[in-house]
Amino acid sequence: MPLIKDGREVDDIWAFVPDDAPLSPGGCITVSLARFRSETELLMARNTEIGVRLDPADDPDELEEFIDRLALIEVSFPKYTDGRGYSQAQLLRRRFGYKGELRAVGHVLRDQILYMNRSGFDAFETERAELPSVVEALKEFSAFYQPAADESVSVFHRRHSKD
Repeated sequence: MPLIKDGREVDDIWAFVPDDAPLSPGGCITVSLARFRSETELLMARNTEIGVRLDPADDPDELEEFIDRLALIEVSFPKYTDGRGYSQAQLLRRRFGYKGELRAVGHVLRDQILYMNRSGFDAFETERAELPSVVEALKEFSAFYQPAADESVSVFHRRHSKD
């Protein structure tokens, strides 16, 4: 699947390892939150970067103590109508101050890209959107009324600032 980050297609150096598969000895891997919880010591002792994939029902609070040690957090969108990933992204960025890569995976549609970006996602794994379409989506609006994790200044705050 194409990986789009910083407005361009990039090589994906990460591999998701299912719960029933053995861990590879090297390379950057992501695992489910359940596997991360059950094998935390083993995973954190690896000499490679580690990532976690959150499913919609997973609680991001469980990653709080490890937030500075995770290079990637993937948030799964199993279907486009499930918006829980937006809330997970907001919590990770705004409440926990996560600075690493936050990647939307699964059923990621072009029409959702801008809102995902505003929620804190900075990478998108999608088969359903071409690169030019994603770049276009990220630039569709230049101003927003509501504050978000992307830290852009809202229209309200611009209007009422003393500048």
